[in-house]
Amino acid sequence: MSKIPYTGKTPGARQPVRPVSTDPLAPAEENYVTENPLLEDPDALAARLAESEDFVRRNRNLLLGILAVVVLAVAGVFGYNYWRNQQNNLAQAASFRAIAHWEADSLKPALQGDGKLPGLTRVASEYSGTKAGNLANFYAGVALLKQGKFQDAYNALDKFSSDDYLVQSRAYALMGDAQLELNKPKEAAELYAKAADHNANEYFTPSYLLKEGVAREVAKDNEGALKAYDRILNDYATSQEAAEARQAKAHLQQ
Repeated sequence: MSKIPYTGKTPGARQPVRPVSTDPLAPAEENYVTENPLLEDPDALAARLAESEDFVRRNRNLLLGILAVVVLAVAGVFGYNYWRNQQNNLAQAASFRAIAHWEADSLKPALQGDGKLPGLTRVASEYSGTKAGNLANFYAGVALLKQGKFQDAYNALDKFSSDDYLVQSRAYALMGDAQLELNKPKEAAELYAKAADHNANEYFTPSYLLKEGVAREVAKDNEGALKAYDRILNDYATSQEAAEARQAKAHLQQ
């Protein structure tokens, strides 16, 4: 038996249903519109395809230009990510010796290098867009703070940022220490408050609040100091800092 393509004209095929008038005297409609003429009319489909081909021919240069921009953008993203990863690897290798000096409390070679590998200051500057370079700012800030170079320490720590809430809180507190040493107690208190509020927890927040209270006392902001001490007593009553906060509060209220 030969196979005959099944089309709309094939005997037995389901034919489009003509609309039936509700008026029995009305003449039958010779022409009617089907629900989807594009699918049922091969000529209409061919015309639409011809229009699309003509559009592509007329706008060939524009379409190729758009495609080239997209390809270059994707290649640029991959290229930049590859370059950044390579730079981060170089920064890690460069800072390895400096961090070892930092851990041994050898602050000068940690910051300036040991003649063979660069120090933290140079790593932070040359690889500023990398994770390792960013971390070098933190190490350098701590080292400069220990050396008594408080403004430089503040500047280095201010360039540091971290997704780790505890480390970032620590950086804010260290910046507060630098400001307090620079005789800027108001700015220091604000940084201690920022450290306390950054992912507040029972382990570190009480100590940051205590520092805030002391800084506000130095800034002659006794009301702010009392609020910091009260927060320790109300929210962290079992902490080691609670006893100091109670004594400081009593002294202020004399």
